[in-house]
Amino acid sequence: MEDADRERAPLILEIKGNSLDDGPGIRTVVFFKGCPLSCAWCHNPESKKVQPELSFDDGDCVACDECVRVCEKGALDRARPGFVRRDSCDLCFSCVDACPSGALSRVGREISVEEVVAACFVDRPFFETSGGGVTLSGGEPTMFLDYCSRLLSRLKSEGVNTIVETCGLFELDEFVEKVLPFVDSVYFDLKVMDPARHLEFCGVSNEKILANFRSLLEKSGAGEFELLARIPLIPGMTATDENLRETARFLKESGADAVALLSYNPLWLQKSRKIGRPDRLEADARMIGFMKPGRLRACREFFEGIRLVD
Repeated sequence: MEDADRERAPLILEIKGNSLDDGPGIRTVVFFKGCPLSCAWCHNPESKKVQPELSFDDGDCVACDECVRVCEKGALDRARPGFVRRDSCDLCFSCVDACPSGALSRVGREISVEEVVAACFVDRPFFETSGGGVTLSGGEPTMFLDYCSRLLSRLKSEGVNTIVETCGLFELDEFVEKVLPFVDSVYFDLKVMDPARHLEFCGVSNEKILANFRSLLEKSGAGEFELLARIPLIPGMTATDENLRETARFLKESGADAVALLSYNPLWLQKSRKIGRPDRLEADARMIGFMKPGRLRACREFFEGIRLVD
């Protein structure tokens, strides 16, 4: 890996091609590992920690026990729920190398900027024919501003459309200097308006997040980049009438003219189990199913007067 990439080099979860949900056209999405928030409903729970993790998918396991034989720590046990003794595992990943079915996998790898660019450019014909490009997601890519700056500048130098998806918690001046010159769009997630509830559900204050949104919205007025507010619709948390009403008010008072509502997806619960962090929200009946169309329509009604982006 290049010396420049070693400084706060992120772990990459996945480079996923053929995405239709992370911006216009057909896109390649680079998922970063690590996030300064700890949202109770995180749809990518494997992206919360900056460190690598071990994932186990019992549906793919063929029970050959090759992994058990190579594990020197005795961290794999068929009698244990979840199979992996997380307190004994030292993340040597010898079990991953031995697993013939892929049931055990490493979550997060160091990849240089040039390797990421090369992986993205495999899909370049799709970008050019569909008006797509590359989206940085996570986790939270802005935790690694120097790396993102190098990656985005390389992509932009090749004429690739770029988007950064962010939770909004970053140092604004550094973001403006290192990232903003190289992005076409910033997709900015707004979750909970009430400060106390934001702290409860997301683990941090929303003061800086809201201030960053207002500042970027003002800067976007020059037309050099697009700022799109996005709201993940989480039952009982972000998708309450009170929160939607307050979010709509904030957007209108800030002068935002567009918003995207992200319908709830319960598949994150399975991801949590795979990395050994089954979630207490599994016991909440509202969390185990997809959002019903009627409720989604009701959520959209709060944003009358603001353009809804699908």
